Amino acid sequence: MHVLILGGTTEARRLAELLAAGPAGPLPGLRVTTSLAGRVSAPRTPPGEVRVGGFGGADGLAAWLGEHAVDLLVDATHPFAGTIAFHAAHAAATARVPLLALRRPGWRRVEGDVWHEAGSLTEAAALLPALGRRVFLTTGRVGLAAFAPLADPWFLVRSVDAPEGARPPRMEVLLDRGPFTLDGERELLRRHRIDVLVTKDSGGAATAPKLTAAREAGLPVVVVRRPPVPGGVPVVTAPEQAARWVGEAHARRPPHP
Repeated sequence: MHVLILGGTTEARRLAELLAAGPAGPLPGLRVTTSLAGRVSAPRTPPGEVRVGGFGGADGLAAWLGEHAVDLLVDATHPFAGTIAFHAAHAAATARVPLLALRRPGWRRVEGDVWHEAGSLTEAAALLPALGRRVFLTTGRVGLAAFAPLADPWFLVRSVDAPEGARPPRMEVLLDRGPFTLDGERELLRRHRIDVLVTKDSGGAATAPKLTAAREAGLPVVVVRRPPVPGGVPVVTAPEQAARWVGEAHARRPPHP
């Protein structure tokens, strides 16, 4: 049985680890391939086979599934990788390969949060002039062009790799990779005199401490909502659930003669 994981997330890597080890070792005859988009210069490589790069759209992915005899497809990409989610759904339907989406839960507002929701980075940028002048921008290195027209605010941009393309005229780049600690986020907000935070609703624990630090400081937070996902695709929220799905499919598979 061949499983293709569309990866690049902590959850995808954990799923590959679970399938490689398992409670009693790897499932017999199980082949696991993780596909990485290649947008991060030094990705954390999961166990199993790894391929890097795009597929050439939904039709290209469908062709790859057929050419490599993929039996199961798990979309464990980032919640904001909206295009690949629809490509995966189309390709799975075309190739008649069962598809499961692995999506970490989004963050939930709690008492004390001062959140302003936005439907896109452009909407987030439009909210900023009324909220603050020293912005902690944690939406990644892609999409800075949405904030480029803002000449007055100063931006602290945190990302794994250096940003490219259009960007705000007043900014400092902080290259770092989570998980982040609450004490570290408190100190960062204090040292840079941050008065507004901008983030995507990525979910997960690795980058959540910034929300707690902002809440403690009474800072407004602009939260960019997740893009829509294809309907009709079963969704789980934990790698362990996805591993069970693979295990159940493996158990149903007839043995080789």
